[in-house]
Amino acid sequence: MRLLFSILIGFFSGISFSIYQQKPLEQSIEDGKEIYADFCLQCHLTKGEGVKNAFPPLAKSDYLQDIDKSIHAIKFGLKGPIKVNGVAYNGNMINQGLDAEEIADVMNYILRSWGNSSDVIITEEKVASIEK
Repeated sequence: MRLLFSILIGFFSGISFSIYQQKPLEQSIEDGKEIYADFCLQCHLTKGEGVKNAFPPLAKSDYLQDIDKSIHAIKFGLKGPIKVNGVAYNGNMINQGLDAEEIADVMNYILRSWGNSSDVIITEEKVASIEK
């Protein structure tokens, strides 16, 4: 009986811990806005418009439709040719050293800003699932 009780406590503690760790979407977006200002704004600019032929736009960006590819670019950096909204870019975006939570937050912010709209909620687990 004691063993069963210990197992149940461990099980429910684990569930409540994982539920507790999930940040509300609104907070993730707010945190993502700060991360964007610190790490992304220099190239992609205040309204995500980017600089044509130099830094691709994030505003109304067709590139963001591929969530995995977008997370991969933030997580590992991006080098080489890409097309965004029909325009070719061939630059280098270095890995910014963001952790999984920060990447999830900035993705949640970007996916809901400047004319982008998404029902997808990016989680730390989703970010962790993207491999090099």
